Amino acid sequence: MQPNASNSCPHCSSSEEKPAAVANLPPSPYICPMCEGVRSDKPGACPQCGMALEKNPLTKRSEPECCGDGGDEEVRDLWWRVGWSAAMTLPVVLLSMGMDLPVIRDIPHDASGWMQFVWSTPVVFWVGWPLLVRFGRSLLTLRFNMFTLIGLGVLAAWLYSLGALVSPGWLPHEATHGGMTLYFESAAVITVLVLIGQLLELRARSATGSAIRALMNLAPKTALLVRDGQEIETAVDDIQIGDVLRIKPGARIPVDGMVMEGSSAVDESMLTGESMPQTKETNAAVTGGTVNGTGTFLMRAERVGANTLLSQIVEMTAKAQASRAPVQRLTDRVSAWFVPAVVLIAVLTFLLWWQFGPQPSFAFAVVNAVAVLIIACPCALGLATPMAVTVGLGRGAQLGVLIKNAETLERLQQIDILMLDKTGTLTEGRPTVFEIFPLPGLSARDLLAHAAAVESASEHPLATAIVNAAKERGIPLATVTGFQAVVGGGVLGNIGESKVFVGQAAFLNKNGVFLDAECQARSLQLQAEGCTVVIVVLDEKPLGFIAIKDKIKETTPKAIESLHALGLKLQMITGDALTTAQRVAKDLGIDEVTAEVSPKEKLLHVYQARGKDKHVAFAGDGINDAPALAAADVGIAMGTGTEVAIQSAAVTLVKGDLRALHQAFALSRATVQIIRQNLWFAFLYNGLGIPLAAGILYPFTGWLLNPMIASVAMSLSSLSVILNSLRLRWFK
Repeated sequence: MQPNASNSCPHCSSSEEKPAAVANLPPSPYICPMCEGVRSDKPGACPQCGMALEKNPLTKRSEPECCGDGGDEEVRDLWWRVGWSAAMTLPVVLLSMGMDLPVIRDIPHDASGWMQFVWSTPVVFWVGWPLLVRFGRSLLTLRFNMFTLIGLGVLAAWLYSLGALVSPGWLPHEATHGGMTLYFESAAVITVLVLIGQLLELRARSATGSAIRALMNLAPKTALLVRDGQEIETAVDDIQIGDVLRIKPGARIPVDGMVMEGSSAVDESMLTGESMPQTKETNAAVTGGTVNGTGTFLMRAERVGANTLLSQIVEMTAKAQASRAPVQRLTDRVSAWFVPAVVLIAVLTFLLWWQFGPQPSFAFAVVNAVAVLIIACPCALGLATPMAVTVGLGRGAQLGVLIKNAETLERLQQIDILMLDKTGTLTEGRPTVFEIFPLPGLSARDLLAHAAAVESASEHPLATAIVNAAKERGIPLATVTGFQAVVGGGVLGNIGESKVFVGQAAFLNKNGVFLDAECQARSLQLQAEGCTVVIVVLDEKPLGFIAIKDKIKETTPKAIESLHALGLKLQMITGDALTTAQRVAKDLGIDEVTAEVSPKEKLLHVYQARGKDKHVAFAGDGINDAPALAAADVGIAMGTGTEVAIQSAAVTLVKGDLRALHQAFALSRATVQIIRQNLWFAFLYNGLGIPLAAGILYPFTGWLLNPMIASVAMSLSSLSVILNSLRLRWFK
């Protein structure tokens, strides 16, 4: 028997706006897969739609096996009910439909009727009690659902048969059990079929959580902690930041960290989808859940528990799966009037058959009304969107594409224009100093020393390249005061009494600072080769420039080609020099280039495109990209980028590989196509099924839909929607 769910549904017992104290509470262990806001501390039935509550993937649990279903207990309970109901229904079917069989044909009609009553009543009221509980709750709350229709149909068939058996005088003579078949077997068989349908649906729905289960299973339960020269097997949950761990050949890496000693090749396919192992040596970063190869090494734990990349992927995926796509609003509106409309159709069917049908008209009226109630199940309609979204988001996580919510998944397939930052998005984001060009009379060492001192306070990749170049040459970094980042220009700081500025030539030219002809010519030549040039200025006088080169990612050309194949218009929006940007765009075949722009100007470009009724996605990785990422229809962050960019984006590419972006767009289109197929099937099923159940073909063919066949069709409709959604599990 299903326990009642204590819920906090926005439509039932609480408002949508939750107090801050409530919002910060840990997530409830159980949620409804169809009704937003319904939560419970224990398993049971949703008070709004009647479906079984599922385990909430956001709750912390030690065992990952039951994510996405009601748990083994509910499956066992349904198996028990299906077994008992089938065993007790078999005699009813034989007595009702096997009148020509030996032994059964010798049983008097009255005795047969009472035997059917005895066997069918426990099926309806004992084994099928959870269905009746949900039916009763739907009436009490006036929230009609599939169990409203099932309960009305089953009880109508059972009560009619009981009335005909106990008091045949209140029915027309032709409608009594002496002149017609009783419908105890219909009530019992429908109950059995609904229970079987619930069981199949529960098992199929559990597969939609397979992505999260697979991700959670990537994390090992234990790790080898190295302490005082001893290796101690310890639970992963007990690992602390700074702990030293031994990773043996073939073992999964337990947490995120850094290699301290040794080397190996690590299979990172769970993040990248690439089967080629990556070499990891001293100071290389390693990620929890990835698989070590044949080597062994020591690592230092740097991110543990909920802060590991794997845990964040699981949490983001679970939150996204709990969100609702905009298309779900359509099904919500339809469901609001669907059940009352079906009940009205059933009543009209009953009245029309009773008044105008052939004899026994009352029996025909009951059978057809019950068939209408049974076949018109809104479950397929309600499952059409959430099932596809859940599977699609889970598959995206497995492919290294983290999509923040269902709305983003739907929006991706609408994108017309993809705007791309250059550094860290199209390029590796690990630039190196290519050339140092001091003005005559100055040394390259002094030029680099001044630039590196100021840039040491900046987090920009170009700044890191300059600082690393100074360290490689053994140049000490002077103390800088008054550091300031000039938006769209560069960085400024004081070294002693002198002011040093490192930044773009275009910005300096606007402020009256120019390079000499020779320096300017060399600068333009390097920019044409794809280098980024920064000018170093001391007390408003140029010292020379530093050329920095950032290699295009090996995967970028193929990614750009595949994005073009999807029909997307690609634009590069970068703060880099126009000549450099044009060279990169030409090499990659990007459609348009806008260069030397500030973060504010990037934001304006997004707004301008959206103002022309275009759907815009922006992909970037830096702090300066955050405003544009937030303003775009879909912001896409590189997982290798800054935390600010990732938080501002709706999509995160875990390894910063643009090939995954092609998969994100293709997955969105495939998911929306599945949703449309599901909705089309649900509407078609009900649009055809209800008239057939009402007997529309009877005047032409003499054919009527048996309530038992209607029950089978009802279960298959829901199952077909789920199985169609599960096709996304194999999306590539």
